[in-house]
Amino acid sequence: MATHTDHPHDYPLYLAGQPHVTGQWLEVEHKYLQRCYARVALADAETLEQAIQAAVQAEAAMAALKPFQKQKILLHCVQRFQECRAELTELLIIEGGKPKRAAAAEVERLINTFQLAADAVTQMDQGRMMPLAVTAAACSYQGISKQVPIGAVSLISPFNFPLNLTAHKIAPAIAAGCPFVLKPASLTPISALKIAEILAETDLPAGAFSVLPCPREQADVLVTDDRFKLLSFTGSDVVGWDMKARAGRKKVTLELGGNAAVMIEADTEVNDALVDRLIGGAYNHAGQVCISVQRILVHRAIYTQLKDKLVSRLQSLRAADPRLDSALVGPMIKENEAVRLKKWLDQAVAEGATVLVGGEQQGVMFEPTLLEQVSPQSEIYQNEAFGPVAILEPYEQFEQGIERINQSRFGLQAGVYTQNLQQMLYAWDQLHVGGVIINDIPSFRVDNMPYGGVKDSGLGREGIQSAIRDMQEERLLVIHQPG
Repeated sequence: MATHTDHPHDYPLYLAGQPHVTGQWLEVEHKYLQRCYARVALADAETLEQAIQAAVQAEAAMAALKPFQKQKILLHCVQRFQECRAELTELLIIEGGKPKRAAAAEVERLINTFQLAADAVTQMDQGRMMPLAVTAAACSYQGISKQVPIGAVSLISPFNFPLNLTAHKIAPAIAAGCPFVLKPASLTPISALKIAEILAETDLPAGAFSVLPCPREQADVLVTDDRFKLLSFTGSDVVGWDMKARAGRKKVTLELGGNAAVMIEADTEVNDALVDRLIGGAYNHAGQVCISVQRILVHRAIYTQLKDKLVSRLQSLRAADPRLDSALVGPMIKENEAVRLKKWLDQAVAEGATVLVGGEQQGVMFEPTLLEQVSPQSEIYQNEAFGPVAILEPYEQFEQGIERINQSRFGLQAGVYTQNLQQMLYAWDQLHVGGVIINDIPSFRVDNMPYGGVKDSGLGREGIQSAIRDMQEERLLVIHQPG
């Protein structure tokens, strides 16, 4: 935490829709150059309380917004994001260490997510008639239900997609009619503040939103305060489940970690397109993606062929400056995460694993790494690596591969390459995950998908329509018509 006042890049937080400076600052590093890039204003306890009060006071005005008004707000954001595309891309490269192509793709997804929310506003379920005359005693009654906003919501977003995963919380809240207080990740807070800057240009009601960088202990009120009717958190499983235990009466949605597996059957053509897809899924953004390809299960019949192609391709892939057009793997988010991953890697090797490619770490840079013969009991196999490491392993029978995927404590998404329809349906029935991706990697996501996991991977679903439903509740009207 910094307290000095002279700095070339100072960003205010947004309190009740207005820029606000507290006198306390958080320094944000340029993740590749490892030097301070900017400061953002930090919220204190008083700021958080003012934000909560403003959100509660804005509930009625937000609920009163008509679909065309919400759509206008969301479409303004779409237009402004398009105008700021280059600035936002550069920001992701600087504060997140995201490679240039991946950063540009995330900005595109930010735009798409707000556009999907704008479209959803005019297609939302406005209610239904309910036949209540199902018994003689109720023959003169009829029911009508409608969806209403749940109220003020608290949102906590992660560092790895600071624009798009923040958009997946903010855009549905606006569409649902819920005022919100959002805490961005302390490692990448500027992206959310840029969204807030654009929201401040719209006709959102006074106090409808606050975006507050703050220390985790300060933000605990977002978890425990019952004035919030929903908590939406994306982050680690340990933190997420602890939050749920302390969240009280509010609804909780959790999008947590994974160690996603892809399973490749013998009828799959081992070509450059497959290898490119696996490498992109495993190593893009240094593997810091919840659905990054961490485990590659390959049928014994094609194991050596695919292994040789992967190793050959990876031998020329290096962690690089994310500002380069050619970069796929940039820095990890901070050095202690790279050190943690190196420790897990060394432990796996001590337990019998073989490093096929990579394995070197220097500062925040971790070379793309492929392992085999990894013990299923090792930390790097059981937990979420969240770094540029993938594990290669053979299997003999389709059912055996499915069972091995299911042994994980995580269940976000899984990929299955097969040309057999019965195997596709079997995988869909038997895999304990939130999404099964056929003939592609588990890293596939479109922003209107119901996205989320089971087991330690979370609770509830993101995706525009799913998130809107979570932020609304059903209200029933019963009319008695005696006759």
